[in-house]
Amino acid sequence: MTIELAIDYIRRRMAELGFGDSYHLRFRHFVLKAKQETEVDGDNQLFILVDPKDSVSVHSVFGIFDVTVDSVNELQYEHQGKISLKNNSSIVQHARFIQVIPKEK
Repeated sequence: MTIELAIDYIRRRMAELGFGDSYHLRFRHFVLKAKQETEVDGDNQLFILVDPKDSVSVHSVFGIFDVTVDSVNELQYEHQGKISLKNNSSIVQHARFIQVIPKEK
């Protein structure tokens, strides 16, 4: 997903969820060392995966983005809750997200 498509998707998704334009955006760029696994706390937020890499897997309550898993029939770009990132490669990889933080009402 490109950044432009993600921004448009976020605008529509937040309206669908009842927030309208009442949210903040943050660009998050995670650098994962070889075979590194890390977790990101995304409670009450949306993380939209942009520029996905085949060697990085992302798991959350919303689903999986992992091109190495044959048993999944749909890859998810939207994640929330506890988000697990894993570099399946033996070299440094990058995972880029747009974090959407709803404003308090």
